[in-house]
Formats: sequence, C-alpha cells, structure tokens
Amino acid sequence: MTFLFTDVEGSTRLLHELGAERYAGALAEHRRVLRCAAAAQGGVEVDTQGDAFFFVFPTAPGALAAALAAADRLAGGPVRVRMGIHSGTPFLTDEGYVGVDVHRAARIAACGHGGQILLSAAACGLVNGTDLLDLGEHRLKDLSAPERVFQVGQAPFPPLRSLYRTNLPVPATPFLGRERELREVAGFLVGGESRLVTLTGPGGIGKTRLALQAAAAAADRFESGVFWVPLASLADPQLVLAAAAQAVGAKSGLIEQISDQSLLLVFDNFEHLTEAAAEVSGLLASCPNLHLLVTSRELLRLPGEQAYPVPELRPEDGVELFLSRARAAHPAFGVSGAVVELCARLEQLPLALELAAARVRVLSPEQLLERLSGRLDLLKGGRGVDPRQQTLRATIEWSYELLDRPERQLFARLAVFVGGWALEAAERVCEADVDVLQSLVDKSLVRALEGSRLFMLETIREFAGESLERSGEASELRRHHASYFLDLATTATAGFESSDVKTFEQVEDDLPNFRAAYAWTLKADPKNALRFANAFRAFWFTRGYLNEGRGWYAAALELHERPDGERARALSTASVLASLQADWPQTRRLAEEARTIGKALGDPSLAGGALLTLGRATLAEGDSEQALSLFAEAEEIATAAGKASWVSMARFNSGYLELDRRNYRRAEKWFESARESFDAEGDRYGGARSRAALGAVALHEGRNDDAIAPLRESLELAQSIGDRDDIAWGLQLTGVAHSEQRPELAAGLLGAAEALRETLGTKLEGIELVLHQRGLAALATLKPETLTTAWSAGRELTPNAAAELALSHTAKTE
Repeated sequence: MTFLFTDVEGSTRLLHELGAERYAGALAEHRRVLRCAAAAQGGVEVDTQGDAFFFVFPTAPGALAAALAAADRLAGGPVRVRMGIHSGTPFLTDEGYVGVDVHRAARIAACGHGGQILLSAAACGLVNGTDLLDLGEHRLKDLSAPERVFQVGQAPFPPLRSLYRTNLPVPATPFLGRERELREVAGFLVGGESRLVTLTGPGGIGKTRLALQAAAAAADRFESGVFWVPLASLADPQLVLAAAAQAVGAKSGLIEQISDQSLLLVFDNFEHLTEAAAEVSGLLASCPNLHLLVTSRELLRLPGEQAYPVPELRPEDGVELFLSRARAAHPAFGVSGAVVELCARLEQLPLALELAAARVRVLSPEQLLERLSGRLDLLKGGRGVDPRQQTLRATIEWSYELLDRPERQLFARLAVFVGGWALEAAERVCEADVDVLQSLVDKSLVRALEGSRLFMLETIREFAGESLERSGEASELRRHHASYFLDLATTATAGFESSDVKTFEQVEDDLPNFRAAYAWTLKADPKNALRFANAFRAFWFTRGYLNEGRGWYAAALELHERPDGERARALSTASVLASLQADWPQTRRLAEEARTIGKALGDPSLAGGALLTLGRATLAEGDSEQALSLFAEAEEIATAAGKASWVSMARFNSGYLELDRRNYRRAEKWFESARESFDAEGDRYGGARSRAALGAVALHEGRNDDAIAPLRESLELAQSIGDRDDIAWGLQLTGVAHSEQRPELAAGLLGAAEALRETLGTKLEGIELVLHQRGLAALATLKPETLTTAWSAGRELTPNAAAELALSHTAKTE
C-alpha cells in the first residue's frame, strides 16, 4: 500500500490573517480539492484530524498523481499544504491501518514545508519518469534509521525539519503507543516552566524510550541541539558532567561550551548517581537556556524539578507492542484470546511484554500464561540486550542493590500485601517508617495511588516476596497481616449492616488482602475462620459476591463443626446466599441446621434469618401456606429479639409470597410496609429490594407507567451502595416496563441484566420469569438484527453504565 499524509502549514497564522469566516471557507475548499484528487486515483480516506489527512492508495504512482493534482489546484491560494508519501506493508485492524510504515509516512510529511511533496526511498523506487530531487538521508523524529528523502520538482525550500545536531541513538525497535505521555512530556520541554523534567518509574516501564521520543519531538525548540548522555555504565557521580561534556563535544568546560545556547541534555539512568544532583543544579543555574530531561528510578529532589511518573501502557498499546515484537520473532504469529490476558497479567510493563514476545517461537501465549508464576526467570532477552534488562530479575536487582538496609527490610515485608495497601496497614503490619516508605516510593519500587493507597507491580512484589522468604520473617508477617485484616473485617461489620458506602468501598479496595488473610487463617488459624467469614455476611449479598461468599462459608463450616452460635449464624447467612442463587436444596439444608442449633441453644434468634430463607425454599417447593407460617414465625422472633431488619425482610417475603399467588393488593401492602420499615432503619439494600418489588406488582397488573417511579428509586439506591443483585433486578424490571413503548432500549437493559445475572450466578424463575417472557414477547416488534445488536450492546455495559442508561430514560418518562 502507499500512504499519503497531508498537513496545512501555519494554520494558526492563516486564521489570524484571514479571519474566522474566510479561513473556514479556505479550509473547506482545501478539503474538497484533496478528497477529489485522492478519489480520482483510487485513494481511500482513512483519517482526518483538524486540517490533516491520511489517504491510502493501491499504487505509488496513484498517490503521487493525487498529490500533484491537489498541489496544482491549491497553488496560488492561501492554504499551503505539505505532503509525504511512503510505500509499505501496514497492519489492518478494526480501527484502521497501524504499523511502522504508517508512522514513517506521517514523519516524512511532518519534515516538509508548505507546497512541498516528499517521497520516501521505498515510494521513489515505485515511481518512474518523475522529476525528483534527492535530499539525502535524514533522521526522522520517530527515531527510525536514517531515511533517504526525495522532493518532487526542483523548487527551493528551507532545510527539512528533521533531526539535526543530535546524538540520539536509533532504537532497535519502533516506538509504539504512548501518544498521551509523549504529548505531555514534550509539552513540558517546549512550554513548561521547569527546565528539569525527570521521568520516574520502575525498571522496564519504558522511561528511556519515552525520553528518546519526547526529546526528538521537542527538537525544534532547541536551536543548538539535543544530546543523549547515557549513565548506566558510570559508577562515579563525579563523572556525570564529564559524560555530558563528551556528548556535546566540549573542548574546554561544559558550562563554557553550553553558555547561553538553547540546548537539551537527556540524562539516562541517573538513579545510582544521585550524589551528582548538586552539580546538575549548578549547571542549570549557569546555563539559562539549558533544559534537562532525566530518566531515573528516583527523583533528583532539586528545586523546580518537574516529576513525571511513567505509567504502564494502556491495554490497547500493550497488545500492539506485544504483537509487533511477537511478529518480529515469529512472522506467522497470530492473534489469540490469550494475548490480551497475557498482557494484562504482565501488567502492561513494556520490558515484560518484549521479553514475553521473544518466547513465542517456543511457547504459545497460553503456555506463557501457565508459566507466569516464575516470570522473573522465564522472561529473558537475547544477545545485545542491556545486562540490567536481560531478565526481569536483573532489572529489579539493579534497583534493589541501591537500597540501604532499612529500605531492603521494609521492601521485603511489604510483599505480604496483595493488590495494594493503606499507609496505616503498612505501619501496623510491617512497622513501616513513613520516611523509609516514602523513599521506596521515590525509588519507584512502591507506587502511590489516590486516597493514600500504595501498591507494588506484581513483578516487583514477586521479587520482594523472595526476599521476605529469605529474611525468616515471612511466617510472623503473615500472622500480623491476617490478624490486622480480621480486626478490620470485624470493625467493618457495623458499616455493612448500616449500608455505609464508604465501608463497602474500603473493604472492596482491600479485598485481595482479605482473601489472602482468610486463606492463611484456614490453614494456620482455623479457629478464627468462621469468625472471619461471619464478619463479611452482609458484604457478600450486598455487593453480589455470592459465589465467593458461599465458598468462604463452605470452607469455614468444614473446620468449625461445633454446634454453637457462631456456626448457627454462619449457616443462616450461607442459606441466604444459596437462596439468592435459587439453590433451594442447599438453602433448606443450611437453614434447617441453623434452626436446629438455635432451638438446642435456647436462642431462636440465632436462626431468625434462616427461617426467612427456609420459607423461601418452601415457597419454591410449592407450599405457600407453610411458607407464610415460617415468615410469620420469623417476624415474631425478630420482633422479640429487636432485629428490625429481619422484621422488614419477613414482611418483604410475605409480600413476595402474595405476589407469587397473584394477590396483588396484599402483596403491595406487604411491600409498602417493608419499604417503610427499611427506610426507618436506613437500610438501603432493603429499600432497593422493596421498591423493585413494588414496581414488579405494577408490571404484573399491566401498569407499566406506574412501575417506573419505584424502579427508578430502586436503581438509585442499589447503585449508591454498589448492590449488583438489585441493580440486575432493577434493570430486568425496567427493561420489561419499557418493552412496549421503547423496545430497543428495553432490549439493551434486558441484555445488561442477563450479563450481570451470569456474573452473579443468579437466574430467573417463577413470577420473575413470567415478566421476562412478557417483555420478550413485546420485543417481537423489532427487526431480528436490531434486537440482536441492542441486546449485545447492553451485555457489554458495566452495571453502573447500564443503571445510568435506565435512569436517564426513566427520568424522561416521569
């Protein structure tokens, strides 16, 4: 394929000269001319941004003919367009053409001037009989190998805007992704207030590559050049300025050589030479137009330093990088579903992705995933790789060797956390000193998140975990960790019961730590396992972790066979979780055992919740009279024990029973009573369920419009506490409510509800299934392809996005 990139030179200046109206007209005419010229030669418009175009042609002569025709028609007009043509083999994705050749074509166009048409050597070789001027080899700003550039015609133009006066190295592989980061860092260099920009991050995050590209992109800003100063091989901080002097070719002193020149120095790998920071500060003070771009695993901590923590790659960029490197290693490499998961498991860390891609000649992505537990040694580079980045282990060891004893000790201890931690947790579990912890953050071994949470990349945590095992402190640290999170769970119980959103969010943030602590407790402290599970009882069903909650209870109940109050409470909650997934045999077994223990201990309130689920199981089995008796008994016990939430739920279940029997007026009365008592207790979980049930009554009676208001309130409450089960129910009912008047919207909501139910492991049955079938029947008015598209789009929505969609339309209905 042949690519043609075009861009208007001096568009801002032209706007000021012509004024907004004339400028808009000139641009419109320019676009018409370019599109007509391209179409006449079989060109396809791939993209347009602002005043720039990207066309693809089947032949190079066609692309050149289009460029010449457009240039001829625009000649003499106010708009001056530069054009670049390059031929190559792109990679076609759903988003369009990508690959090195596309970047090359764009860079060639960017080198030119208004009215100038440039060709690469590849395109030139495909064009015959054209008057071309050889402009020689040029370094493009994508830092590719020098490109021989040709100009169409002999007209004089200023020198190309390629790199000059630079020693920036040519990387062995093309730069991919990072558009936002590149724009931000280049912006700091070109227009930022600071003359010292430091890119920080752990080894392998891509600091060096980003620095190279940003320096190249900002090269026009520095009239005296851009110079690369590699520091990795230096051991003496006093040699830093000497290395810089050598890079710029200073014959006397570095300060004398630079003086007041506009120049950029790029210091790469400064972390082991931070003692030289004072000299760097003096250099900046003596050279007023000097700018520094530094890569380091820790900051220089100099006045005016602009820090830029380099993030991991975005998922789409990580996949593109992996595929590019994999195809370089194995040209026939094909995309598989495991690639996306592999990139995610490697945390979108560029070095890890590149090392993994080098393995595809021997191991498939699926096999790499199976072996990731030993990632530090599995992922190795080949010959010619920087020894510090030969393996992930070597990369991290480089940073580890720079730590002092207290830093190494805390670094190892922090491996006990999974998925991040709060500052207080580090202080309590690891006896962390804040200054030492801050130092690990500064050295990029620990990363900071918003809200005072911290975390380690899993590759770094794996290395820290090995250090922890060698330290002899591992067993004691895990005991402290489990004890701390058990206490935290116990404290959170009250917040769960009162539907406190902050409590749910804090626990969800630390859920990986709670899981690790619980797993340790099962093995090393089984007497506390049931206490741990019971602390989470309201969390499981409110947040929709039904399968996980059932798993916790199953493991803990096996270890705690004593028929005491702790077991009774666990059985009762486990029966609730089973009932939410309509596992009625298990619901009955658990509930009956809880009831038996409560009676034996002379404390019926221990099994109050179990009576409710036992009633639900009985109703599902078809015995509504016995179920109603159980609900009444549960309400009586709950009232005597002062358990207001059980009283409310007993009323709710009685309403559900009447709804099942088609006694709509009685059902509505029970649900309204439950809603009032839930609201009085501030129970948003119960409030959401009772309102959804009131909406269900209206739907069963055919009053779809009357169902909208309670369903809206239900979704708002469920969304406010992250109650995914009630969000699924609310989406389901709202979809039915809209099925006749807005069938396409209804299909999306029903698709979203279906996907969420699959995640939760719940299903439709009984009266809920009846409504669902009614809604599906109403959707028959849609064309099959419309129904499929809307349903699939709904399935792709997150629970919150689906809820927002439903709420936005229910608001209009009201």
